[in-house]
Amino acid sequence: MRFQGQVAVITGGSRGIGGAVAQRLASEGAKVAIWDLRGAEQAAAELPDGLGVAVDVSDEASVQAAADATYARFGRIDVLVTAAGITGQTRPVQGHPYAPWRQVIDIHLGGVFLCARAVLDGMVAQDYGRIVTIASVAGKEGNPNASSYSAAKAGIIGFTKSLGKELAATGVRANCLAPGLINTPLMEQLPPEQVQFSLSRIPQGRFGTVEECAAMVAFMASGECSFNSGAVFDLSGGRATY
Repeated sequence: MRFQGQVAVITGGSRGIGGAVAQRLASEGAKVAIWDLRGAEQAAAELPDGLGVAVDVSDEASVQAAADATYARFGRIDVLVTAAGITGQTRPVQGHPYAPWRQVIDIHLGGVFLCARAVLDGMVAQDYGRIVTIASVAGKEGNPNASSYSAAKAGIIGFTKSLGKELAATGVRANCLAPGLINTPLMEQLPPEQVQFSLSRIPQGRFGTVEECAAMVAFMASGECSFNSGAVFDLSGGRATY
């Protein structure tokens, strides 16, 4: 019950990694607010005292409204986990249209910035908080035909390192999880050849599970994760080399 008395916000919390994290933190005592574009209220209804808020994480006003609704309901936010995201188009840079490329950047990187900014004042004022951003090994290595996704995840890693340093002298911690290929509904957006390429890079020869992600996030979001600021935790079945 590491999160007894705490409030956790999970973006993209209606399914996939975010859904598993919401279930895990709730099972350890957290009151959970799910921020998602679709399915937030239904997912929150499965949690004790859960709150579901429809939010577009790439829209500044939408994020602020979600933060206001969460503070109005619970009075505080102790944990933020940013799991919202899309894969984007799988195609080379040559001939890639800009609008869908930019959309991936706005949702992933812009969304992390907006959501973190929306909760920081409250966390700093109470001198406690945990921000866990979800990046990807693609942000370290760069996957071919996935330039927008790779660039967005690399940006999240850099942003979290910067934020971790800014907050190091406070009781708030910001750290990043970089998973390899995880078996989630997001995989359905990828062509089979892209999935097989990623699988071939994993020495363990299997996909990760959302439960394994949730277990790692639960540590990163807890008070036990205290001497890490701007750190990147890999979860890649042996793929990550730095």
